[in-house]
Amino acid sequence: MTAATGIKRVGLAVATLLGAGLALISILSVVIPADTVRDAVKAQIREVTGLDPVLRGDVSVSLFPTGSVRFNDISLGDNRTGAPALSAQQILVHLRFFPFLLGRIQIADVTLVKPTIMVSFAANGSSNWAGYIDTLAEALKPSQEWVNSFSEIRISDGTVVIRDEGYRIVETLSNVEFALAWPSFSRTFAATGQFTWNDQTFDGTLSLSDFLAALTGDRTGLKVRLTGAPFKLAFDGNMSSQPTLRVDGVLAADTTSLRNALHWSADRSIPGAGGPFQRFSLKAQTNVAGRNIAMSKVNVELDGNSGEGVLTYVADGRQTLQGTLAVDVLNLTPYMSAFRFLTADRNWSRLPLELDALSGIDVDVRISAARVMLDGFRLGQTAVAANLRAGSLTLAIGESQAFGGVIKGSLALAKSTAGADLQAQLQFNDVMLDQTLDAFLDVRRIEGRGNIGITVSGSGGSIYELAKALNGSVTLSSRKGAIAGLNVEQSLKRLERNPLAVRGSDFSGGRTPYDELEVKLKVTDGTAHAQDVRIETQAMKVGVAGTTSIPARDFDLKGTASLLGADADFKLPFVVMGTWDDPLFWPDIQMLIRRSGAAAPLLDAVRNRLQRNKAPALSGEAAPSAVAAPAAPHAVSPQ
Repeated sequence: MTAATGIKRVGLAVATLLGAGLALISILSVVIPADTVRDAVKAQIREVTGLDPVLRGDVSVSLFPTGSVRFNDISLGDNRTGAPALSAQQILVHLRFFPFLLGRIQIADVTLVKPTIMVSFAANGSSNWAGYIDTLAEALKPSQEWVNSFSEIRISDGTVVIRDEGYRIVETLSNVEFALAWPSFSRTFAATGQFTWNDQTFDGTLSLSDFLAALTGDRTGLKVRLTGAPFKLAFDGNMSSQPTLRVDGVLAADTTSLRNALHWSADRSIPGAGGPFQRFSLKAQTNVAGRNIAMSKVNVELDGNSGEGVLTYVADGRQTLQGTLAVDVLNLTPYMSAFRFLTADRNWSRLPLELDALSGIDVDVRISAARVMLDGFRLGQTAVAANLRAGSLTLAIGESQAFGGVIKGSLALAKSTAGADLQAQLQFNDVMLDQTLDAFLDVRRIEGRGNIGITVSGSGGSIYELAKALNGSVTLSSRKGAIAGLNVEQSLKRLERNPLAVRGSDFSGGRTPYDELEVKLKVTDGTAHAQDVRIETQAMKVGVAGTTSIPARDFDLKGTASLLGADADFKLPFVVMGTWDDPLFWPDIQMLIRRSGAAAPLLDAVRNRLQRNKAPALSGEAAPSAVAAPAAPHAVSPQ
């Protein structure tokens, strides 16, 4: 026999078997009544799931070319509310091919077409699926025979609605396409597919090592994977639900943008467009007890900052997040760039303060960092406690090795009818003044170490409005430092020798060393009043009075600079006006003219002429001008 002849005989045999099978199916489609198939299918569904579907539509049976049964408009009732827990436009049942050839009706798989699944939790935690789960558990007990069991259920174009009455939460999953590996011959259960949640598509898998144990509340292995554009999540551990829900295992989650994920999940925007709150990841040993989540061995990363510690999330009443984290290097520069107080033209920002993100959750987190990066400044060991309660945020600085010294105090920010309420109590001890003032006020004029105390409060809808409404006090004290941009002592000695040298003098440049610097300000409605402002050395003393406007960032000060010593007898009144960035120093030029010996005859002549013309002036006649108006004061910038 040739090879070609053998192939022909095999092909003939296969064709004969197929023809016989088709003929047999045709015969069975006539011999087996449709009602018998329909009833057998319903019985098997009831046997495997323990659930008896309520049929509201018609049933169609097709036995050729393959066996299938379609149930239209079907539901599972909810005895507690009367609302269906599951309803489907159609259930499509496929029959096993070879058993069907032998005249037996066995389900191969079941497809729910456009189902709507309602999962509701009452305020006491009970579910509308509790009764069905008990029934399903009875159906899956080992005593049951699995001869007629099917192993796969599919969901096509489904919708899942999850409702929690206790927290008034409603979430809808649409376009659900899932395949459920039903535990027909093994204990495991698996679900794989995808769905749409808040307009985002997710791929998900869920597996249980013992499905019956999960239904009865006993301990079983649990694996979950969820992947979508907003975030990725994975869990590998165990779960049980008796007497209460308990889950323990390793949880891992990450997202390329925490800002976008929060906006997606809660429709909340974090203040500042773009900027920080981007890359986020979390991995922790997780224990869930009821509605409380405890995380240990936490490894969390946000915007390149990595921390380790413990976290606890409590959902009993208000949502509360508590924890302690240790960070090696904490870089706060991205957050400072997103919350700039000053605009490009060096004015306070007038953008509205957005504090909606502070509501909805309470936070109590303590963070310790070995080093802190703050907009170009390096801080040492820092301990901070952040407390957010009922929309009020408080940052308590236990101790921060900053600017060469130590910072302690607290900042509180709360949403109010005015926009925001601010309270600040900060104490800077032995800090580098140029670095400290540059970081907070963008001013670098005072060199040396010192102490700064700030106690202020205010309300407003923007940084500018807060500056206008500030009330409180500010103190600064320093020993052995210098003021950059002006050499007061040198200028005083030069003017003492030659008072008229003011017209050719340039007071800018240099620095004024001091032995003692004291500043005491009282802040009222955004204006700082100088109560005690003085600079002292062995050779000179400067006292200042007046005000400075915080919202306008400018000076309106008057003072007197005096030379000290046994033979010194020189005092120079002056005025300081202009912006914080570019203040102007105006000495009293008329006093300098009077002090000049060369100008004395001129002043006497002017004085005598005024006396001679006093009578005509008193009688109503115009007195002639004694002397041309003096030149405008010499404006000098100590830049």
